[in-house]
Amino acid sequence: MKLFAFLLPFALGSLAIFTPSTPPSGGISQDLAARQACENTATSRSCWGNFSINTNYYTEFPDTGVTREYWLSVENTTCAPDGYERLCLTFNGTVPGPAIIADWGDELVIHVTNNLQDNGTSIHWHGLRQLNSVEYDGVPGVTQCPIIPGESLTYRFKVTQFGSTWYHSHFSLQYAEGLFGPMILNGPATADYDEDLGALFLQDWSHTEIFTLWDTAKQGGVPTLETGLINGTNTWSCADSTDPKCVGGGEKFEAVFEAGKKYRIRVVNGATDGHFQFSIDGHNMTVIASDLVPIVPYAADSIQVAMGQRYDVVVEASADAGNYWLRAGWTDACVMNGSPEDMTGIIRYDSSSTEDPDTTSAVEASDSCGDEPLASLVPYLSLDVTNTPIITSEALDFVFDDYFKWTINSSSFCLDWKNPTLLQIFNNQSVFPTEYNVVSVEPSQTNESEWLVLVIQDETGLGITHPIHLHGHDFWILAQDTGVFDGTSGSFNFANPPRRDVASLPGNGYLAIAFELDNPGAWLVHCHIAWHASEGLALEFVESQGQIAVGMTDSDIFMDQCDAWADWYPDVFVQEDSGI
Repeated sequence: MKLFAFLLPFALGSLAIFTPSTPPSGGISQDLAARQACENTATSRSCWGNFSINTNYYTEFPDTGVTREYWLSVENTTCAPDGYERLCLTFNGTVPGPAIIADWGDELVIHVTNNLQDNGTSIHWHGLRQLNSVEYDGVPGVTQCPIIPGESLTYRFKVTQFGSTWYHSHFSLQYAEGLFGPMILNGPATADYDEDLGALFLQDWSHTEIFTLWDTAKQGGVPTLETGLINGTNTWSCADSTDPKCVGGGEKFEAVFEAGKKYRIRVVNGATDGHFQFSIDGHNMTVIASDLVPIVPYAADSIQVAMGQRYDVVVEASADAGNYWLRAGWTDACVMNGSPEDMTGIIRYDSSSTEDPDTTSAVEASDSCGDEPLASLVPYLSLDVTNTPIITSEALDFVFDDYFKWTINSSSFCLDWKNPTLLQIFNNQSVFPTEYNVVSVEPSQTNESEWLVLVIQDETGLGITHPIHLHGHDFWILAQDTGVFDGTSGSFNFANPPRRDVASLPGNGYLAIAFELDNPGAWLVHCHIAWHASEGLALEFVESQGQIAVGMTDSDIFMDQCDAWADWYPDVFVQEDSGI
């Protein structure tokens, strides 16, 4: 019997004591020697050498002196993750790709080779701040030109955060074809546990290639995908099928619990277009992080997970010995799927068992397409929003010209891959193309921290919830509600509001988020429904433009990349979507 591992266990082990010889670029605000170092163990997960769960990781982080190096090959291949064969895109031949694991304070060096025959690619490291490394955020047309076939790009950045996230292509719809993988950044936690089972991906899955379905999606329709996968695997019945692509051999995801132990699971929604209510029959969970933000632990029997979001949970193996269904919990109210009830895995207490569970769920199914309640998502490190002199309001709507497009203040986002925003900044442009949807932000250069507040108002009347993701920053959620924003800050919560990097814009409602202007760069904001991103639901912030070029350490590599793309990109290829 084959047991599928979570992606991936605490493979690098726990951290010993850090004693950096020089302060990291984020700065050390306290004397490390004055701190009492402690080791991260099953009974002291809040510890992390000279640092801890109480450290303000936005301004302070370890410098381990360790470089973690990875090699990723972007490939076309044939796969059958549920027993139905189709073409897909992979990292190193697998869906999901290999786990990238590092410790808080490490340096990551990731070599990405494009082995596609006739298309570019780029890789985004979802949720990572990219402090002083904006050129490696991985968005073609914003922070880089795409990697051409047969060539490589090495991404380099400091791990200034810790927790659970993922990496994925940001080149059109490529990640929906399988081009994604987990990132585990080891660090302290807000609750103890015995074993880290790593990442658990929830995703929808199509037996037809996503780029083929784009022909339907761009006409305003929402394609119904056949099924879903859990960590890249599931079963599809071929018993009565005459389809030669139905080859069989799919398997359920499985993991084994040992009674009495506590397990950390890093849940990731990697769907093209799908909302989940994750649960495990017979087990409750303690939620300890949302995206890359540790939170005050709370108990739940299920969690709402929107596209691009991550939740770290601790599950205690306290049930009677047996087999239990692990349920992705597809939410039909958000979008339809052909086999929502089959998105299941198995938790076993006996590794030799081969029986299917006969358990039922006690979870009350939700019809919400939104997030966990804001009241539940209390950041463990309490940080208030202080000065908010800069407020920008953006209206979401749509148009239908050559295809269905979302608009932000009447402009649908669309990029030119060979002319990324950073290149325009290098060329000292002060006016950007209208379709880049650029919002320029310049702090006043005072000694006080300054913040930007973004309010997005849904004026479409369509009632669709949009998971909004910001690059380069965590954001503080000031308000999230249906109805019309009244134009004032009276309803805003500035006192330690939830913060994360993906939050839902309620259908026919508004979302107000704030982020501190402490990271010069060109930062994308977009809906994480893959169809919607391709249909132009995005904008970008150019933050502290005069400091961006100065802060880029690898500008020569950036320029060479764009020269290569300009030389290679065939005129016969037409960009058919927004580019992201």
